[in-house]
Amino acid sequence: MKTKIKITTLVNASKEKVWRYWTEPKHIIKWNNASEDWHTPKAENDFTVGGKFVYTMASKDGSMSFDFGGTYNEIETNEKIVYTIDDNRIVEILFESTDNQIKITETFEAETQNPIEMQQTGWQAILDNFKNYTENN
Repeated sequence: MKTKIKITTLVNASKEKVWRYWTEPKHIIKWNNASEDWHTPKAENDFTVGGKFVYTMASKDGSMSFDFGGTYNEIETNEKIVYTIDDNRIVEILFESTDNQIKITETFEAETQNPIEMQQTGWQAILDNFKNYTENN
């Protein structure tokens, strides 16, 4: 049984805006990084069940890059996204309205290369960047 990691944030924006910024490549490239020294120069997203996505994540100094990709299993507009990462781990994202905010809960299966705390911290940093970008743009 794979270890599951859960992260959350509250975003001060409409559910429609949150959904759009989460799924449109022109927005994904603006928030999909865990630290200031990384960026996402390219994002492709076939946002349909069975569709694939791939985000190129790269260090700004050009020393490292990798593609993060997967396939969508389930999409419920403005509510839920489930996908399988290319390494066969499952990710579920829930979007819930709560007190004029949108609560995003992301649950993902941990990989075995890095410590759980490191994975949780990295994914949470990306989610925090999403919150900041969405609230300020």
